[in-house]
Amino acid sequence: MKKDLLQLIKKHGTPLFILDHNILRENYRMFKKHLPRVQCYYAVKANSHPEIIKTLFNEGSSFDVASYNEFMQVYKYIKHFEKKDKEFFIWDKIIFSNTIKDCDTLRKVKRYRPLVTFDNSEELKKIKAHCVTAGLVLRLKVPDTGSQVEMSSKFGIDQGEAHSLIRQAFDAGLVVEGLSFHVGSQCTNFDNYTAALNITADIFHDARKKGYDLKIIDIGGGFPVPYDEQVPKFEALANIIAAECDRLFPQDIEIIAEPGRFIVATAAVLISEIIGKARRDGKVFYHINDGVYHTFSGVVYDHWIPNFRSFKRGKEEVCAVVGPTCDSFDKISLSVQLPPNLEIGDYLLTENIGAYSVASTTKFNGFYGATIVHRT
Repeated sequence: MKKDLLQLIKKHGTPLFILDHNILRENYRMFKKHLPRVQCYYAVKANSHPEIIKTLFNEGSSFDVASYNEFMQVYKYIKHFEKKDKEFFIWDKIIFSNTIKDCDTLRKVKRYRPLVTFDNSEELKKIKAHCVTAGLVLRLKVPDTGSQVEMSSKFGIDQGEAHSLIRQAFDAGLVVEGLSFHVGSQCTNFDNYTAALNITADIFHDARKKGYDLKIIDIGGGFPVPYDEQVPKFEALANIIAAECDRLFPQDIEIIAEPGRFIVATAAVLISEIIGKARRDGKVFYHINDGVYHTFSGVVYDHWIPNFRSFKRGKEEVCAVVGPTCDSFDKISLSVQLPPNLEIGDYLLTENIGAYSVASTTKFNGFYGATIVHRT
């Protein structure tokens, strides 16, 4: 592996973001294998690179989008279908899961008869005014304790208010197709899923008793990535979800999910280069040519704990790794086990960096992000 990486570095330079599409396919197939009843809608926000979308589309994946631009990234793959098929494939291939859409976006997607989420009455008014063709999915507030990124403080309606909002939607001439939730990103507390599914089932069955023919249950994302050995196995979670779905919901409904991190996180590695070295307060600081404003943006936005491995071997000690910008905030980690004898020009390897990394990179200080190379 080291030899192959050095050849890529020689060809492309650093920083270098290497995306393995075979791992993308493996992760997608693993999800489908262990949750065969669940349709996979890849969360584009995790990493929106067009080649990822192309690979997953060819695998048969559907997609969770959060903006008009993401919507169109996916739509280009289905726009050539005949009109009757296209209308089916919009719902079958895309869900607009951002609960808040601006009016212009709603006007733009109206022609596509999209499937969209909502969680408040003001959003209903906007949808009624600008995108009456939409099919609606009500997002519920559910427990997300212990997840790496919690969601409930910003999204989802309380269980006690869900019934009135469903009625309000139908009274406005709109159609609520189903219910959704999200237990938080990188969820290692499987009780969150159990609680969320039971909350959703209560609302679902009550709505059907009242005559509202809900057809979709969206279990969101949050499926854990094996960043370390302490992370519980996805297979164990899948068994819980599958059993609960069979127990709680009839077979005639569609169950979908929105994995993002789970699909793409382990599919990429980053090679960065040491461009400076200093000893500060007794600790070795390695300055590299990537940082929190670039590929390591997940340290800020995703609460991600970065990992580093040096190409050279040696006795390790606690070192700091910092980015190239002039901002003192650009500290990737102040506690990394690395050999203290690394030199300027040496390389560091970071694994499992496919999600929420290049997706949120910037051009701060005039530094450009990593070169992206695809292994197909």
